This record gives sequence, C-alpha cells and structure tokens, in this order.
Amino acid sequence: MKYINKNSALAQEFWEKGYVEDCPIYDFHGHMHEMFGGYLPAGEPEQMLHTMKRAHIESFIFSSHLALYSAEIGERANQEPVKKYGRPLRAYLGVKSYDIDFERDRKALEENPDVYAGCKFLTDYYGVRLEDPRHTPYWEYLNEHKLLALCHTWGGSAFDGPENVRKVAHAYPDVTIICGHSMHGLWDEAIDVAREYPNVYLELTAVMDDRGVLEKFVRALGSERIVFGTDLPWFSTFHYIGCILDADITDDDRRNIFYRNGQKLMARFQ
Repeated sequence: MKYINKNSALAQEFWEKGYVEDCPIYDFHGHMHEMFGGYLPAGEPEQMLHTMKRAHIESFIFSSHLALYSAEIGERANQEPVKKYGRPLRAYLGVKSYDIDFERDRKALEENPDVYAGCKFLTDYYGVRLEDPRHTPYWEYLNEHKLLALCHTWGGSAFDGPENVRKVAHAYPDVTIICGHSMHGLWDEAIDVAREYPNVYLELTAVMDDRGVLEKFVRALGSERIVFGTDLPWFSTFHYIGCILDADITDDDRRNIFYRNGQKLMARFQ
C-alpha cells in the first residue's frame, strides 16, 4: 500500500483509518451558518458536526458568520449551537467594530461561560485597527480573565498586520493571541512577532496554500506555538490534515500542532 508519507507512523495510520485514536484534532479557527453572497454547502451546525466526527475533531472554536455580520441576530448564532450540542463546540464572541456595545458583550460573556473561549477580531473587514480605542474594553476583559483572542491577520494590512499585533501583544500579555492566517505572506515577520511575545500563536488557515511555510515555522519557532485551524466550512479539514501529515516535520511536531498545544490552551476551560 502507498502511504501519504512513508516516514510518518501518524500519516500511515491516518491513511488507513481516516483518524488516529490517540491523536485528536483541536481546530481553533472556524465559522458556521450562511455567508451573505457566498455558497457554503456544509455550513450548518449538523453538517459541520458530521465533518468533525469523521475528522476526529475533539475541540472546535468558531464564530458564526451571522454573529459577525448580523447585528440583529448577533450572539444567538454562537450561543445556540454550543448550548444545543455541547462538546466539541466552543465559540468566540464576535467583536463587531461597526456595532460596539461592550456592556452588551460583557454580559454575554459572563452569562455564558460554557459557551465562550474568548473573542474574535475581524478588523480588516471592518476597517478598524486591532489596537483601536474602541476595542480597549474587550482587550482589558480578555487580559483580566486570561481568555483567547482569535485575530484575522494578513500581510500588508494596516489593521491587523505585524505592528498591530505587536501593540496588543505587548499591552495585554495575559491574552492568548491566535494569529489567524499567520499574517499571511509575511511569514518572517509572523515568526519575529511570535518570538518576541510568548502569548502569540500562529494559526494555519490559508497558510497551507504556500508550500514549505509550515516547515519554515517549525524550524524557526518550534511546533509548540502553532495551532491547527481550517476556517471550516470554507476549507477542507481533511486537506489541512493531509498537508500537515505530508510536511517535512516530525510526528512529535504533528502531535503538538494537532492537539497538544490545543489541550494546553483549552485546559483553562475544563
């Protein structure tokens, strides 16, 4: 039988069974529900849970499109799936820079500790910088409670590029900042920021479209500060698993990325 990576015992078992019993997946970057103007054939909670079960996803943290883009529906779109289905789901409260109401959002966080792992910042889409004063109450809350912040980050952005991440990472050292897309394209700068700030993690959504970047991250930074993510339902969980299995890294690195780093970050919510 031909394997995806004959040098990896993990890859061989994934290839044969579709999962590895002692290698669960922790996905730190997901969405849910419809996306206005887009077609997502498997974006409803039940469809996504089916994907998660097949892929052996033990933890999936998402922020619904409806929570991010619909002021009317808002956080109900995050809360209802988690309350209905429980594990493996957790949510990021969407920080809607176009509709800032910290007291409303603080209440949602405090009344639903079983739902939220932190907040999602989508500043490129809203045209508001990560460090904008409008976001200060959120950062202070996350810092006080030692929560997660998933930040869309992209190379060349004036809103969530390397310098923006540096500012919030320095000001709020107790927030675990997960750089969604790893400042896409500015790979060296992403490594530099993660080296400077131990509260910064690199996340792999869209990184895998550039061959060799994961290996570059592991060589320069180590695998302990990299977390798995897919943007599900936008991208294929299985494609991303396959990319990591085929990468020129060790099985120990793969385990860190698939679940060990995630288990450490999520232990505070048990």
